Amino acid sequence: MSDNNSHKDSFEYVNPDLVDNILSQYPDKRSATLPLLHLAQTQEGYISNAVVDTVAQITETHPAEVMDCASFYTMFYLRVQGRYILQVCQTLSCSLNGADALVDHITDRYGIGPGETTPDGKFTLMKVECLGSCGTAPVVQINNDYHEGLSKEILDELLESLQ
Repeated sequence: MSDNNSHKDSFEYVNPDLVDNILSQYPDKRSATLPLLHLAQTQEGYISNAVVDTVAQITETHPAEVMDCASFYTMFYLRVQGRYILQVCQTLSCSLNGADALVDHITDRYGIGPGETTPDGKFTLMKVECLGSCGTAPVVQINNDYHEGLSKEILDELLESLQ
């Protein structure tokens, strides 16, 4: 265990050995901020104020520094997200190949705009920058899975298949 065992109580939803493993990889605890935020988001689904406070305690920094990191990176969610996060690429290649129409289609079908979650908590719609698959545009990432060359019909089939 690390010499700062206080995370055992405040980070109880995570195995303390995982926290210690992360801390052991960095000579300066502050450097562990991003990996600890990733760990917390994996467990909780988003970065809550309690997580920010806990990571600040573990890394011996101010919560504002942790929040600066969490709010800067778009891969961290600062509020509860849907079970399925629909990230629609918005860069030029995807836009020219129908990504904007996919966003409009999702908005019309589920009554949510970008940054919103369906009332049942199933889907969150996000417009994101390049997903790195320009040759197969338009691309939608659903959670961690890429779906390329989508049409409205293929997207509908895909969304209907999600439990």
